[in-house]
Amino acid sequence: MKAGIIITGSGSVLALTSSDSFDDPDLAKALLEKGINKYIAFEVPEDLVRSQYGQHYSVILTDRSQSDILRIVDVDGQRIFRNFDLKALSRPVCHEGPDVVMMRAA
Repeated sequence: MKAGIIITGSGSVLALTSSDSFDDPDLAKALLEKGINKYIAFEVPEDLVRSQYGQHYSVILTDRSQSDILRIVDVDGQRIFRNFDLKALSRPVCHEGPDVVMMRAA
């Protein structure tokens, strides 16, 4: 699983995905199904998410109401930003609209 902070128009979410990267079209489709068609994603180390969220992380991994393509760990943007140093973030992956190819910021 990969972990990432996804910044949307309505706030930030912390998510896990079985995708190889945050520019995977299947992940974009899963986000679109949740009403998210424009976002900026930053990968964070999965080990860091596991250590920050402990038992909650384990519960999310076994939650049968979520799929491996997109598992939401946290929707509280303030808590997410408190839990992760900005230097732990990857380069951003930007996505806008269902017809636009994902692009990685330079």
